Amino acid sequence: MRVGVRPVLDGDDFEARSAAVLETYGLKILHRQFRCKVGEIDLIAFDEHRLLFVEVRARSHGSYGGAAASVNRAKQCRIRRCAAYFLNHHPQWRHLPCRFDVIAWEPANASQGLEARWIQAAFLS
Repeated sequence: MRVGVRPVLDGDDFEARSAAVLETYGLKILHRQFRCKVGEIDLIAFDEHRLLFVEVRARSHGSYGGAAASVNRAKQCRIRRCAAYFLNHHPQWRHLPCRFDVIAWEPANASQGLEARWIQAAFLS
């Protein structure tokens, strides 16, 4: 038996967990890992009121500002350009207002695991 070893989770695991979080709040997942020539969006979801472009980040420690802080201005710009590309190629979603969210997986205060922090409207379009 190995003691003190946490299972290694990759980005796909955190994206799946994040999709599950969104679905518990009634959102529907349109795309996972939407890729285009200008970038990638981890999750695209919607409800009857809006379209969400969601960046998923995970950090096992709080160094350098943590997971949420890693979505810097350059990353935000790439996500916005990718969202514009998505809307240009999927006109059926253009009528909905858009929001850019971040789901940050960071260490819980007292436990070994990571907790999700859903930051709604994390940055502007």
